[in-house]
Amino acid sequence: MTLTHYPYPSGRRVIMGQRCAMATSQPLATMAGAEMIWAGGNAVDAALAMAIALTVVEPTSNGIGADAFALVWDGQLHGLNASGRSPQGLARADFGDSATVPLCDWRAVTVPGAVSGWRLLWQRWGQIPFEQLFEPAIRYAEQGFPVSPETARAWQRAERVFLPLQGKEFEPFKRVFFAGDRAPRAGEIWRSEGHARTLRAIAQSGGEAFYTGELAQNLTRFAASTGGFLTLADLESHTADWVTPISTTYRDLTVWEPPPNGQGIAALMALNILEGVDLGRYPRDSADSFHWQIEAMKLAFADAYRYVADSRSLEFDPARLLDKGYAGDRRSLIADTALPLAKPGIPKGGTVFLVAAEPDLMVSFIQSNYEGFGSGILIPNTGIALHNRGAGFTLEPGHPNDYAPSKRPFHTIIPGFLTRNGQPLGPFGVMGAPMQPQGHVQVVVNLTDYGMNPQAALDAPRWRFLRDNQVLLEQAVPPSVVRALGDRHHAVQVSAEVSQFGKGQIILKHGSTLIAATEPRADGVAIAL
Repeated sequence: MTLTHYPYPSGRRVIMGQRCAMATSQPLATMAGAEMIWAGGNAVDAALAMAIALTVVEPTSNGIGADAFALVWDGQLHGLNASGRSPQGLARADFGDSATVPLCDWRAVTVPGAVSGWRLLWQRWGQIPFEQLFEPAIRYAEQGFPVSPETARAWQRAERVFLPLQGKEFEPFKRVFFAGDRAPRAGEIWRSEGHARTLRAIAQSGGEAFYTGELAQNLTRFAASTGGFLTLADLESHTADWVTPISTTYRDLTVWEPPPNGQGIAALMALNILEGVDLGRYPRDSADSFHWQIEAMKLAFADAYRYVADSRSLEFDPARLLDKGYAGDRRSLIADTALPLAKPGIPKGGTVFLVAAEPDLMVSFIQSNYEGFGSGILIPNTGIALHNRGAGFTLEPGHPNDYAPSKRPFHTIIPGFLTRNGQPLGPFGVMGAPMQPQGHVQVVVNLTDYGMNPQAALDAPRWRFLRDNQVLLEQAVPPSVVRALGDRHHAVQVSAEVSQFGKGQIILKHGSTLIAATEPRADGVAIAL
């Protein structure tokens, strides 16, 4: 990583500070974090205030009814899995002949875990009162805020999904988010009194209202009256869990991800495959470099989709999938042309992401409603839009990720973290469902093999593997690369839709300097103090 290599100008510049840095996809959310620092809080307080604010100012991607994961460095790296489990009373037979879990349906709703994550992180590291973390978000919800351009675009795209939905379970959602049967436009003021009331109840109760109190009762009453499956017993039994992060080395870095049920292991497997390739001898924007990365990611996904599941259902210890020898076996499958279909091997033996960092306390945090707004189900008068994370299950009998009650699904959201020689560099991540591990790989490759600074690593044109040999390329990829990948039998599409390629944030430590960067494909802002 250098501070001077900046080949992809986007109008953004490297943001540097010493005391603290933070970045999110929404300027108002980033300012909420800065408020906590100015009030005497630390990086965890800032991260939580930003996460809570994002449920208001970017509801197209996350909400109070979301799941969350976090990695926190305080001298060592800690992992938190705040994803929820499937309802105890929802059986496999309730899916009938469906081939997949439907997205806009109570059957896709698992217990929302984000609130439990906020509470646990604050209990362990918070310095200011829990209620204070909610003040900016409550202010935005009550007074309203101007909808930012990229969020407005996502909101408008969602019209065709949610406005046609029929059923009384969807009516509160449409009233809140599509008043007048349309999405708000960029610059219009949007507010939600119900959201503010709910955040105040969560703040005053330390989160208990959501899982055992009035909010829990409202949620389960609405579920019972509209064909839902969540019960008070499901909410009361929910726990967020401290987990041991998993890692691999890539060049001189150690790259960290949460363990399964998250898909972060896919990024680590792809990096293991690429470590045996001298990518630096190829230009960054070249068919050779893109081909190796795409094929490595393709093989890693084949394993992730076959083996990643709730930790209680894993067929292999994740360490076996991260074995360097196994990565060499997978690397040997990569030829000069695209694999038409990658198969899993057998080893032997809609999201927001934010970062906040001080020199000795760093946070990588992600929360999501999954597919856009989530399930399209909102608890009346609360602002609680429920996610559809249950769609991460497969309905294939015998698969480790097959649906079962009280089980966590395969999860796409993954916060990342980088260290070198046991010392922290900092948090990083890229949002966007299956784009997330692909974004992680590309950012790490940009930082290491091509010596880019954090902002340049985010700005650089991206690829996205879709399925089989189908690849999506960002419009900024040179035409010569597009043609050359086609010659290698990649089925290439070029897209001008930046939302297809993720939205990322990074903070890295360079000596005593904190360098913050935010994704140019979003409305975000980075701040350093």
